[in-house]
Amino acid sequence: MRVPQRPGPSADGNLPLELTPFVGRSAELGELSRVLESGRLVTVTGAGGVGKSRLAARAAAGAAPRDGVWRVDLAPVRDPEFVDQAVVEALGLTDHTTRLPHETLVDQLAGRRILLLLDGVEHLVDACAELVTGLLRQLPDLAVLAVGRRSLGVAGERLFPLGPLGEDEAVELFAECAGRQGLQVLDCAEVREVCRRLDGIPLAVELAAGRLRALSPGQLLARLDDRFRLLTGGGQDALPRHRTLRTAIGWSHELCTPAERLLWARLSVFAGTFDLEAAEYVCSGDGLAAEEVLDVLAELLAQSVVCRAEAGSGVRYRMLGTVRAYGADWLAAAGDAGRLRRRHRDWYMGLATWCELEWFSPRQGEVAARVEAELANLRAALHHCLTEPDEAHLGQYLAGSLWFCWAGCGRLSEGRRWLERSLELDSEYPQSRLKALWVLGYVAILQGDAVPALAALRECRAEAELAADPTAVAYAEHRAGCLALVTDDMARAETLLRSALVRYQEIGELNSNVLMGQVELAMARAFLGDLPDAVRLCEDVRRVCEDHGERWARSYALYVLAYAAWQDGEHAAARKLLTDCLGHAHGFRDLLGSVLAIELLALVTAAQGDPTEAAVLQGAAGRMWPSVGLPLFGSAYYNAPHQLCEATARRALGDERYAECVRRGALLDREAAVARALDYFGVRALDALSAPRGPVRQRREGGDMRKPAASPTRKGGETAG
Repeated sequence: MRVPQRPGPSADGNLPLELTPFVGRSAELGELSRVLESGRLVTVTGAGGVGKSRLAARAAAGAAPRDGVWRVDLAPVRDPEFVDQAVVEALGLTDHTTRLPHETLVDQLAGRRILLLLDGVEHLVDACAELVTGLLRQLPDLAVLAVGRRSLGVAGERLFPLGPLGEDEAVELFAECAGRQGLQVLDCAEVREVCRRLDGIPLAVELAAGRLRALSPGQLLARLDDRFRLLTGGGQDALPRHRTLRTAIGWSHELCTPAERLLWARLSVFAGTFDLEAAEYVCSGDGLAAEEVLDVLAELLAQSVVCRAEAGSGVRYRMLGTVRAYGADWLAAAGDAGRLRRRHRDWYMGLATWCELEWFSPRQGEVAARVEAELANLRAALHHCLTEPDEAHLGQYLAGSLWFCWAGCGRLSEGRRWLERSLELDSEYPQSRLKALWVLGYVAILQGDAVPALAALRECRAEAELAADPTAVAYAEHRAGCLALVTDDMARAETLLRSALVRYQEIGELNSNVLMGQVELAMARAFLGDLPDAVRLCEDVRRVCEDHGERWARSYALYVLAYAAWQDGEHAAARKLLTDCLGHAHGFRDLLGSVLAIELLALVTAAQGDPTEAAVLQGAAGRMWPSVGLPLFGSAYYNAPHQLCEATARRALGDERYAECVRRGALLDREAAVARALDYFGVRALDALSAPRGPVRQRREGGDMRKPAASPTRKGGETAG
């Protein structure tokens, strides 16, 4: 199955779909494949643990639509409001604008023939039904395969009910699970009776087989009989399948030690995946010491209650939804759910705080990967804070502390929604509110939404002055200067940014945001024609970044240095700087940084004598801008290089040939556009490079243009770069 080809750690959609191996089901697989060929909306339904996800994944993988199969794991999504966002993320789409996620999907999927696999719709049926109805109506080339315990109830939906395994297949699965533990199980009467008692439900068979290290098949059968007899009052009537699974899970739960049952229940507070450190903090105490968690977790892994998943950020763990729900019921019955959710919130508040601090360090890549892996849990913590009484200030703090995720990791739309929701609530803690306000202003600027940005920053400034909070005043002033920069008020931008930098110095503030303020000031100076001062400011940023191992702000400094190098005729140096900038911007999902770099690379390419490739790059950038916002911020200053590039290319190619090259570039998706821009000398053969380069002039006043070391670029989301 194709998964989003984007940098960074794997999202939940790339994790193993099910605990159980795929055994049998050849008839069902063939039939589902045939249904998919003729139906645009198919829903696989059935009891929990029956193998719906695995069958759907196999069928989807064999469908091979032109533009791929994309799986959306909805199990970690707790808020129906974020269903659309989950689909956007699973598809690897990045949209910085104020558009709703549904609008982004319709726009970016138009004309694409894909199969969308929505896995785990049962707890979000209404939201999923609304999404699917709209997408199918607006996207005639889209097909949807849904998986859940109930149907979506949408017109035109074709249901594919999935039953349990046949007896032979269940026995085969039992033996395979035993083999994974190094045990050999023969096909005997006791094994067959165990599988019959479990109704051939794959998850129930898997859990039972997980006990073979301690119990023989005969002992398993005896204990199962005792459990089922208790539930049926000794009668012979079969239990409904959903009760059979719950009984099997309950039986497995009873066989656990007290410590294992305790950890099982407490792990249910996690959304999506989790790591060992989180489990040790959140789940320890009151009968389970932190140092015991690893050993107990290992036992739950061996019993198939928990499964292991490798991710870019390291080893992680998860529970299947049915198993997790059973643990959550026990946690609630014990009256401990509230305390565990608070511990979960505290851990992820601490994680967000650590990540914000470590963003200004050599660990930026690690921070980005960690936040990507923990998104489901961070969202759960945000949801908890914003729905529990008297915790609004914690939600505001958490939403504000994640500014680097919203602005620097391509999640502006989601960040804005959390920030706005948090600010709708009253809070008695002004510092948390002030931070959420300036971060909201920052995000709105990057989305090109000037009016709400200005309103948030003015409110922040006024309240900060009343609260005598110099830090919030500095950030509000800084972001106001940033807004002036992209709205072409260069004199005001320079005044505000210089003042903010002085304030930062007075309070001892030094981080990526502060350095981005200096980069923005440099951009303003460059636009005003003072290239030596712009170079001086950005060389200083580069030096500070190298001292601290910071890579994000450094990359934006390189962008401004590249602009200055182009202005001075140093085209080779400009290309080197921009290539470095683009490579890392793309790696961090920095769409704004990527498109700005491609725009300037187009101009440098034209200046180096290749108008054909310059026009192609302009076409590629033109395709990217709708996902960013107003092209080049609607700024005459930012737009001037674009216009110069277009005029140069048109003169060399003629209007018809120029338009043809732009159209060719517009066919490139983001991955292809970035790859082409980074491999310029590899694609030059497409169009002969015409004029030889002239000599590179030396900078007159700005010091030497040293070649930068490989510098990861990361858009601090700042508008300057």
